[in-house]
Amino acid sequence: MLSRTGVMAMPGFCGGGFGFLGLREVFSKERAARLPSHRAWDCAINLLPNTSPPRGRVYLLSLPEAKAMEEYIEEALAVGHIRPSTYPAAAGFFFVGKKNGGLHPCIDYRGLNAITVRYPYPFSLVPAALEQLRGAKFFTKLDLPIIWSASALINEVFQDILGKWVIAYIEDILVYSTSLEEHVHHVRAVLSRLQQHHLYVKPEKCEFHQTMITFLGYVTTRQGVAMDLTKVQVVTQWPSPTSVKELQRFLGFANFYRRFIHNYRSVVGPLTSLLREKPRRLAWTDQAQAAFLQLKDCFTTAPILRHPDPDLPFVLEVDASSSGIGAVLSQRHGVPGKLHPCAFYSRKLTAAEANYDVGNRELLSIKAALEEWRHWLEGAHHLFLVLTDHRNLEYLHGTKRLNPCQARWALFFTCFQ
Repeated sequence: MLSRTGVMAMPGFCGGGFGFLGLREVFSKERAARLPSHRAWDCAINLLPNTSPPRGRVYLLSLPEAKAMEEYIEEALAVGHIRPSTYPAAAGFFFVGKKNGGLHPCIDYRGLNAITVRYPYPFSLVPAALEQLRGAKFFTKLDLPIIWSASALINEVFQDILGKWVIAYIEDILVYSTSLEEHVHHVRAVLSRLQQHHLYVKPEKCEFHQTMITFLGYVTTRQGVAMDLTKVQVVTQWPSPTSVKELQRFLGFANFYRRFIHNYRSVVGPLTSLLREKPRRLAWTDQAQAAFLQLKDCFTTAPILRHPDPDLPFVLEVDASSSGIGAVLSQRHGVPGKLHPCAFYSRKLTAAEANYDVGNRELLSIKAALEEWRHWLEGAHHLFLVLTDHRNLEYLHGTKRLNPCQARWALFFTCFQ
């Protein structure tokens, strides 16, 4: 009945089964290709004083890329997205591959961004946005053309329903609901608002009434959030790096999913240490190769992260080593209750923290974990359990003398049950 490829395969548009027939205009490719009209959220690009636009780098293009560039320029000129210019400043133009094998045009604006007065509009944190999906069973994803996706505009359009059953992030809109009947109502309301504000979506990239959907690089279901299998496959097939840039690329890619991997910082430690002195050449070692393979294995065994449920008690498990600290936030589900992770956290110790004794490192790991998940643990409905492997921490409650650092931490701990 439902298609993951686009709206036109849906019964609701062919026969009015979902009541969306009167909203076809929202999916008009012709209207979506037009430049949006001027609105109150127009943003000027202001340069810093005593600066001028730079001359960008020229990227060499392959024959298919050169042909794609010519087609892009012709189409963009025809619809008015760009216009001819003789200005001496420019930005580099290149392509990146699409999932379907096509080419996506990109412009290197780093030079211009470096001299631009920043527009301080806030973006929501992706993990925090995904936590809002707790209890949702049905999902619809709408994709706006990039020219229509100004965050200030989209947030204004959906301000009263953001975080309730809508998430908007740049050009992606996710509608989520607990039942199909409720979901149809929610999707219709979102489409109506888009039509009312003369906003349009790309039908070929929309997915309707799904129980599993990929959003912002994560696969979301009613159970929780998981890694995108296509991204996991990329990691498992990644060859051993032979240069500093290749290692940086791999770590940058892997770092996106760090919240799924227990003690991530400890796992990647042998790899990040190779970049510590900013070397020109990569000194690949057996230890680095072992860490590289271990990290790839972590991707294939990463669990589904459950959505935190405030109606269930939390379990906080912490650990510390001579180089880093880590923690797992979990909850019990089912009968008998089985622990399922909600999130992982880890970081490297600073030079000063590395001098702490074992007890203080364990104490530090508890403090860091409480700070990371404070929005869930402070004022929680139930007492939460902290699991640690160092009994010396018990003295914190009974000792009459604490050092200044321990005293500050003990005061912070009183914020939690």
